[in-house]
Amino acid sequence: MAVYTEIPFADAAALLERLNLGTLTDLRGIQGGIENTNYFVTSEKDGATHEHVLTIFERLGFDQLPYYLHLMRHLADHGIPVPAPAADAQGEVMHRLLDKPAAVVGKLRGHSELTPQVAHCEAVGAMLARMHLAGRDFAMSQPNLRGLTWWNETVPVVLPHLEDPQRQLLQSELAHQNHVASTPAYAALPRGPVHADLFRDNVMFEDGVLTGFFDFYFAGNDTWLFDLAVCLNDWAVSHGDPSIDGVHRPELAQAMLAAYQSVRPLSAAERGLLPAMLRAAALRFWLSRLWDWYLPRDAAMLKPHDPTHFERVLRARATEARALAVTLLEEPALAD
Repeated sequence: MAVYTEIPFADAAALLERLNLGTLTDLRGIQGGIENTNYFVTSEKDGATHEHVLTIFERLGFDQLPYYLHLMRHLADHGIPVPAPAADAQGEVMHRLLDKPAAVVGKLRGHSELTPQVAHCEAVGAMLARMHLAGRDFAMSQPNLRGLTWWNETVPVVLPHLEDPQRQLLQSELAHQNHVASTPAYAALPRGPVHADLFRDNVMFEDGVLTGFFDFYFAGNDTWLFDLAVCLNDWAVSHGDPSIDGVHRPELAQAMLAAYQSVRPLSAAERGLLPAMLRAAALRFWLSRLWDWYLPRDAAMLKPHDPTHFERVLRARATEARALAVTLLEEPALAD
C-alpha cells in the first residue's frame, strides 16, 4: 500500500462520479505495504458520508485483474465479509485511471489486531475455512503468481546480495520445496482460490468481531494448506523484540487450527504436509521481502519490510516444523 502514482483530486472525483459513489470530499494516500498505490477516499451521497479504498495496480495488468476482482465479488455474494468492488453502469468492476487499472472497494469497519489473542485467531481460522469452501465453485482460475515458479525465478536474483549462511538456507529450502511439490502427497492436497497474504493487517475487527478480509491482490489457485500456513506464520508467532521475534506461540496456533478444522477438517495429506507448508509459507515471504529490500522501486511513502523477521521464521520452521505439527495436530506428522 505504498503510493507510486500520485492521483489528482479531479481524476479521483470523476471516477467516483462514474461509479455513482457520490461527490469526492477527501483523498488520502495510504502508507504501508509495497505492491500498489492505495488511497482512502471519502465521498458524500444522499446526505451521508461514505468511505472507500481506491487502488491503482502497479504490477498487475488488465488481463490479470479480473480474477482478483471477480473472486472478491464471488466471496461477498457467498457471505464472506470481503469488500466487493464497485461496478460502473455496465457492470464492470475493473476501471482505468491515469492509464492504469484501478478498482474502488468499500472500506471495512474497525481496525487490524496486530497483537491478536486466542479469540482473534479462532475467528480468522473459522472464516478462512469458510472462505475456502465458498471458493470451490468460483469459475475463474489463475495460479498463485508468488508460488514455486516465482521462487525458482527469484532466488538467483537475490542470492548475490546475501551472506553465505543466508544463501545456503535459501538454496536448501528451495530444493526441499521443489522436492515436496513433486510428490504424490502434495498432488493430493485440496486446493482452490486462496488469499495467500492473510496477515494481521489484512483482517479487520470491530469490538472483537471479525468484520472482513481484504487485500486479495496476491490471491490465486493454490493449496488451501499453504493459505492456512501463511496465517499460522504471521498470527501465531511473536513479533518485535529480536530475542523472541518469530518464536512460535502454541496457544494461538492451536486456536486457529482447531477453529479452521471445526469448519473444514484437514485431509490426511494435509496433516502430513503441514510441516512442509509452514516452511513454504516462510520461504515465500522471506524471499519477497529480500527482493523488495535489495531491488526496491521508487514510491512516495514506501517503507519495505525488513526481511530478517521471515529469515528467523524459516530457520525455526526448518528445524522445528515436524515437532510443531505433532503438537498442533496431536498425532504424528506423516511427512517432512
